[in-house]
Amino acid sequence: MLKKLITEVDHFKSQSHNFKILVLTNLVYALVQPVIDIFVAAYIMRNSDDTSMVVTYQLAIYTGIPLTFLINGFLLRYVSIRLLYSIGMMMSGVSMIIMMSLTTLTIEGIGVAGITMGLSFGLYWANRDYLAIYTTNDDNRNYYYGLETFFYTLIAIIIPVAIGWFIQSKSGAEGKHDAYVIITCIVFVITICASAVCFRGRFENPVQKKYIFFKFHPLWYKLLSLASFKGLAQGFLVTAPAMLIFKILGEEGALGNAQSIGAVLAAIIIYFVGRFSKPSDRIKTFTVGLVLFAIGACANGILFNETGVIVFLLLLLMAKPLMDLAYYPIQLRVIDIVSKIERRGEFAYILNHEAGLYLGRLLGAGTFLMLFYFVSEDFALQYAVAIIAILQLCSIFISKNIIAHGNRIATEPDTVEPEKVMEEAASNLV
Repeated sequence: MLKKLITEVDHFKSQSHNFKILVLTNLVYALVQPVIDIFVAAYIMRNSDDTSMVVTYQLAIYTGIPLTFLINGFLLRYVSIRLLYSIGMMMSGVSMIIMMSLTTLTIEGIGVAGITMGLSFGLYWANRDYLAIYTTNDDNRNYYYGLETFFYTLIAIIIPVAIGWFIQSKSGAEGKHDAYVIITCIVFVITICASAVCFRGRFENPVQKKYIFFKFHPLWYKLLSLASFKGLAQGFLVTAPAMLIFKILGEEGALGNAQSIGAVLAAIIIYFVGRFSKPSDRIKTFTVGLVLFAIGACANGILFNETGVIVFLLLLLMAKPLMDLAYYPIQLRVIDIVSKIERRGEFAYILNHEAGLYLGRLLGAGTFLMLFYFVSEDFALQYAVAIIAILQLCSIFISKNIIAHGNRIATEPDTVEPEKVMEEAASNLV
């Protein structure tokens, strides 16, 4: 056992300096992800008891993200990518500070906090995605995302339980609010530490300074459709566990315990899938994740009780990392291919990819809000996730088509005339 562990450590050490720094940066920042994803939603639920306000907060976040992707593209001309990446991480703490400073939760206040968190996520993900392309290749991307997901999942065991216990140890509304304030301060300190680690990397800004295009290769449009389906789940999935558990299980302590069940097994499985799977295995990994998500969502919809929520969370612990483990390498592989064909910088595709995600997020969150306002809150909580999970099964067929199309292009000789491509790119540029 010890020999195998040493082998895995040696394999990590054999990676490039930037690879290791990027993983370590994201590892430190991962300590605050459960707080951002789960307990902010729980805080809104505790102080408003209104699930529509949670989804409104999520919509505000998703509105801020694409806006910041655009701003980030402009800033990359003048500002170090390490600094922008660090600011993105620290702004998540600023957003929580804004939320905690609200004496009464209103749509306006939640909107400001949500937009600020969206700005944080935009800076974080825009630069993180580019750095992932910059530091990895198609052969080690399964390992990169498997390693990240392994640590994320392990952290998801400890942090929710610790925070849930800490909040529950405080009595009264004022005591619990103070607990959230303390957690927010800790989050801010951790983001500063993650930023310090990031500055140890030798990361370079994108060479190309023009990022906005309107016409793309047909393969890219297929990926955008896949991104829309991914966004469909993101529009509701981030806050769904918190809303379901708070409504059905009742308290943050239960929230933390439920999020931690089965996470150790999930982390180990995900690590080995990422470590030993090949690029050709991505469709299988994606399919398993999507099917598990659909089963869990349907179980929650059918049962809609404590058992249903636990089953949903158990399967989600495995499904979400499996989907991400397959999706991100597929995305980066397509960017590798189309950026070479169209002679464009990778960040142009990272920016445009966000448009596909945003469309899906609006549809996902909109589905919940329509069911909430036109039917009932319970109906929305019971069936919105199941509807979205079943629709997401279409992603299996889209991803198969993308990989087949990409493989055909990758094996064809390069017959694209550079002059023609550059003329077309110039005509499409804003």
